[in-house]
Amino acid sequence: MASVTIQGVKKNFGDVPILHGVDIDIQDGSFTVLVGPSGCGKSTLLRMIAGLEQINGGEIRIGDKRVNDLPPKERDIAMVFQNYALYPHMTVRDNMAFSLALAKTDKATIDTKVNRAAEILALVPLLDRYPRQLSGGQRQRVAMGRAIVRDPQVFLFDEPLSNLDAKLRVAMRSEIKELHQRLKTTSVYVTHDQIEAMTMGDKIVVMRDGRIEQTGSPLELYDRPANQFVAGFIGSPSMNFLPGTLRHVAGAAEVELRDGTRLAAPLGSGGQDGQSVVYGTRPEHLTLGSTGIPSKVAVLEPTGMDTFVACRHEGAELSAVFRERHDFAPGTLIHLQPDLARAHLFDAGTGQRLVA
Repeated sequence: MASVTIQGVKKNFGDVPILHGVDIDIQDGSFTVLVGPSGCGKSTLLRMIAGLEQINGGEIRIGDKRVNDLPPKERDIAMVFQNYALYPHMTVRDNMAFSLALAKTDKATIDTKVNRAAEILALVPLLDRYPRQLSGGQRQRVAMGRAIVRDPQVFLFDEPLSNLDAKLRVAMRSEIKELHQRLKTTSVYVTHDQIEAMTMGDKIVVMRDGRIEQTGSPLELYDRPANQFVAGFIGSPSMNFLPGTLRHVAGAAEVELRDGTRLAAPLGSGGQDGQSVVYGTRPEHLTLGSTGIPSKVAVLEPTGMDTFVACRHEGAELSAVFRERHDFAPGTLIHLQPDLARAHLFDAGTGQRLVA
């Protein structure tokens, strides 16, 4: 196992900059998730760690070794791809053993490593089958088994679950997390799915347009987003944002929304009187009240466990999630009260969270 250090890393495709000086410290044995919208540079960064993309600036170290100019085979990493990349004419056993056979490892060692990986991944009954005889989830486990037998210092996962159906993705998330807890190998995982990021990562790196917006634990990003982008990207359903103006009245801070509604400012928030702000509140942190944000019900979606309500406030979309069951008719006017301890205030211009 080894740490991965990324310092000032830049990447250009021709004259187009893709990564703008990225800095990340990935601790030995950790599970770090790179997450962000399509085109943010997360897969490019992973491929640079693997040696599949050239580095235009900065430095990448695996352990104490600078790997900028090392070919992939000398970096002691193993990569699991989105499309499995299995050899169709080889059995599961031969697919898992291929890299070891290529390195001229003796047969006894190959058998030991393949059998150990097969036991970890529940692949023992499938060792003599071909990829065409396997389900998508089984193929992905074979791809992971092929990585495990190499006993690398670092595992790299490039959106490995995106080809699976929703139910299988949930199961495979647990399998990969359990695998990491068992092997404790440093892992870097790329996804655009923030639910995967929240449920799997020890540390999450949120990226946008080739830059890092925030790094932290899942709950740090959920509870204390650095800016409006992170706040909107982390959490499902996503955070509600309401534009307004900050007012200081008799020593108390309030946010005046565009329709004149006044809300007490979130606890611990900062800002200047008259400043243009955005009030952020998560759907699950709203409660029904006699006062608050006047909202008209558009759609009600009962799930059994929760009730999801899509509303409109002054033309803006607003979502609420209640643990209780409700039966609002479309067009019903309700008032939503934010939890002041969990709401956020952002500068309307920069998007940065305003903290006292």
